[in-house]
Amino acid sequence: MADAPGTIALILVAAGVLLAATRLFRGPTAADRAVALDVLTLVFTPAMVGYAVISGRAVYLDVALVYALLSFLGVIALARYLDRGL
Repeated sequence: MADAPGTIALILVAAGVLLAATRLFRGPTAADRAVALDVLTLVFTPAMVGYAVISGRAVYLDVALVYALLSFLGVIALARYLDRGL
């Protein structure tokens, strides 16, 4: 029964990825796609942290931190581009 929370978390992560990927590919506007990309990065970051905990390797925590920072900067740059152009 100890695996139940991990299984539930994995199902929720998969549902979040599926819904965000659907909006990313079918979104009618560029703003919808930008938000979907941000949601995907917000879902993948805790997934990487969870994998670090499961595998017992702390190096994945550093990877998740760098990924979160770069994805934040990327989404900010995309939002600025969509707002003002180049």
